[in-house]
Amino acid sequence: MNYSFIYNTIKYLKRKQIFYQFLYRVYSPKYQAFSAPDIVSPIIFKAEPIAREKCLNGCTFTFLNLSHKFSGWNFTDNGMLWAYNQNYFDWINQKGLPKEEVCRWIDQFITELSGNKVGLDPYPIALRGINWIKFFCLHPECSTKEREDSLYSQYRLLESKLEYHLLGNHLLEDAFSLTIGGHYFNDERMKRKGTKLLLHELKEEILPDGAHYEQSPMYHCILLDRLLDTYNITGYTQLIPFAQSMLGHLESICYSDGTWPFFNDAALGIAPMPEDIKDYARRLGITWEALPLKECGYRKMQSGRMEAFVDVGNIKATYQPGHSHADSLTFELRIDGRPFIVDTGISTYDKNARRQHERSTAAHNTVTSRGRNSSEVWGGFRVGKRCKVTCTKDEGQCIEAEHNGFGLVHRRKFSINDDPFVVSDSCKAEDCVAHLHFAPTTGDILIDDNIIHTPLADVKVTGENTSIVLADCEVSTEYNIKLKSKEARISFDGECVVTIEVKSNVLNT
Repeated sequence: MNYSFIYNTIKYLKRKQIFYQFLYRVYSPKYQAFSAPDIVSPIIFKAEPIAREKCLNGCTFTFLNLSHKFSGWNFTDNGMLWAYNQNYFDWINQKGLPKEEVCRWIDQFITELSGNKVGLDPYPIALRGINWIKFFCLHPECSTKEREDSLYSQYRLLESKLEYHLLGNHLLEDAFSLTIGGHYFNDERMKRKGTKLLLHELKEEILPDGAHYEQSPMYHCILLDRLLDTYNITGYTQLIPFAQSMLGHLESICYSDGTWPFFNDAALGIAPMPEDIKDYARRLGITWEALPLKECGYRKMQSGRMEAFVDVGNIKATYQPGHSHADSLTFELRIDGRPFIVDTGISTYDKNARRQHERSTAAHNTVTSRGRNSSEVWGGFRVGKRCKVTCTKDEGQCIEAEHNGFGLVHRRKFSINDDPFVVSDSCKAEDCVAHLHFAPTTGDILIDDNIIHTPLADVKVTGENTSIVLADCEVSTEYNIKLKSKEARISFDGECVVTIEVKSNVLNT
């Protein structure tokens, strides 16, 4: 056990987190049966919510690209995140699923709830509550007394074990759900508690530039969709400014094709896509304007045929960095809308060697020294000592920043002006390696002297004692999918300049 990691992790926690970490270890509230209020709110959606992708076929569930025939709510052989997805009940809002089939699954869940350890965790309760309410609003004839009593009892359990020990997106999801549950059940106490917590967390977690402070585009989309659902169900106008702010950020964090960079924990197939979210907001009558990227630490650089996102920010959710990576000063680059230099993404939330690698500095397009991480990522979702990033120049076409993650300073300059895109590194640490991960679709990659030739662009390397090694790597755009690709590892002493030039004979497609 590395006690330095533990100390440097705990010192960033809030006192409330530490208190509840101890409390929930000695006191675990139990599920109790309550009678739901006699009258629930008749809710008519202002707009149809975003439909979910098909996850259930017969008795077989498919989550995270893994399929399994139902064998109980506590099935964890595919990982805890898979088990959570089964208990979220997000899948009851998929297209074409008969309401009679949904009712059978709900009744089976209620019957087996006492032995369902996974389903009684607060996070699944929160998400399941929203999904059941959305279903009952669309199909009020399915809202029986037994189902209402069970749902209300689950909400009472959620109230007693709100995730103050974690905070971050977990507590925000609890707040969304408690607000919706209190509104649906006409429970004024629950409604006040949920709304107060929700507004507090939105003020805490949404940065001035509209980004969610955990700095994951995927979670930003998840939480924005949830915010729109909450407004759709409750009609609370005080939520509109937060929605407008998050939509403004979403407008700026996307490439020209509407997709986002894979910074921190981010994968496809989990959150609704940005265009679906924006369509939903328009149907709700919400308008917004793009907000410039600032506090989130990301910057977009675009010129000619090139489009890049760079990361020059610090960890913002200092007390909840579970979805942060040791990726300071990394970048992604697209040419003619096609991925060229890519983040390697995430394929798992299991606490294993693969998870550790995917959060490491070496898995990103930045510099390592003696193989060390710029910040101490460990334990699957922990960060100990973290580097400090300082942005020293921010002028759109030229961005400079530095961090102190190796005990010495790593400086990096990004510049773009039509063609080329240039990344200049200065680092006096030992055994420096600049990593470049190519998109799996890049094609043949050859090294000739200090030039990396690809079908789309040439990558020229200059600097002190530079050498290039081409290695195999894996890139993930979705959970449990790893695509074979290539990584250039550029060793250098002190200074290194990488110049990426589009080949003139490649058509702009």
